[in-house]
Amino acid sequence: MRLTADSTAVVLDSTADLPDPGARHSNWRLVPLYVRFGDETFRDYVDLSPEEFYARLRAGGEPPKTSQPTPADFEQLFDSLEDYDRVVCLLVSSRVSGTIETASMVAASRADDRIRVVDTRSVSAGVVLLADAVQRRLEHGTTDDEVDALVERFRAEARLIFTLGTLEYLVRGGRVGKAAGLAGQLLKVKPILAIEDGEVVPLRRVRGRTKALAEFERLFAEGSRDSENLHVALAHAEARPEMDELARRVRASRPRGSLDVETTLGPVVGTHAGPGTLGLFWFEDRP
Repeated sequence: MRLTADSTAVVLDSTADLPDPGARHSNWRLVPLYVRFGDETFRDYVDLSPEEFYARLRAGGEPPKTSQPTPADFEQLFDSLEDYDRVVCLLVSSRVSGTIETASMVAASRADDRIRVVDTRSVSAGVVLLADAVQRRLEHGTTDDEVDALVERFRAEARLIFTLGTLEYLVRGGRVGKAAGLAGQLLKVKPILAIEDGEVVPLRRVRGRTKALAEFERLFAEGSRDSENLHVALAHAEARPEMDELARRVRASRPRGSLDVETTLGPVVGTHAGPGTLGLFWFEDRP
């Protein structure tokens, strides 16, 4: 089957931190996760914006909790996509969420095989970089095998590094992975973390935001090359000045590359990362 942008829908969950995928490409759709404050439940980005979420977080009280989309959410979404020959779901890493399990269960229960569920092994704007790469192929015509090959290369080669204001939220949410040993460090020591094979792992420890930015710049320079095929994304949680400075350094370091995404971490990812998070993502999408 030849896949095109007209015949193929791309589904992202809200942890991709792209509030309106359809505005980016008309064949893209969103399935939101949920965030709960006490007895109040909100759909990520739909009922609660990042600004509202961080205001609630600063106000204190019972910490928020998150949950994945329900089977009914996926059923409703898949029903709305019946006009497409293929539906490609690019979902958050199975190492940090059960979203992919629910999507796979619903897809398997349906009478057709149009729906393909993909574990991106990534999160936030990293998923958007993969979705953009899939979309570029759809616009020229592609196949399932070509998309599969792209996904495998993305999993192996895409980079995601980030630092946190505090490890408190990551530890509390159980998403700390192999970085658990850093949990007791001093607040002034900033961990540089990565997601490798879908799991959080520690890379470096530096003291202060200035040194963290310098370490980001160094790791990016060592792990990329200046190419028109280099695609970069940035994300932050109440760290806009740092993200702007990192964007400046990224453009200076790799002027031929493309900074495709600058976004704010939404309520669900923000629940686990917390204020002060800064993330850098990149992938060289060789044609």
